[in-house]
Amino acid sequence: MDILLWIVFGLVVGLVAKLIMPGPDPGGIFLTIILGIVGAMLGGWLGRVMGLYHQGEAAGFIMAVVGAIVVLGIYRLAFSGRSRL
Repeated sequence: MDILLWIVFGLVVGLVAKLIMPGPDPGGIFLTIILGIVGAMLGGWLGRVMGLYHQGEAAGFIMAVVGAIVVLGIYRLAFSGRSRL
């Protein structure tokens, strides 16, 4: 059940990150959602490890969005010059 919640949470975070960072993504919407899930997990984990907040606090959502934006930005930098197949 936790994995399903992370996927839904990552979907929401990925969509929020996409709204904050509009523009074409090299991988499309599905890859953006996957990157949102990865960023949410990474940002949420990093925030808790650093002691910025505890599980269930609103700051977790903010850190998840920041993580998703960072992951999406890195992906765009790494793959923006390549052509789509």
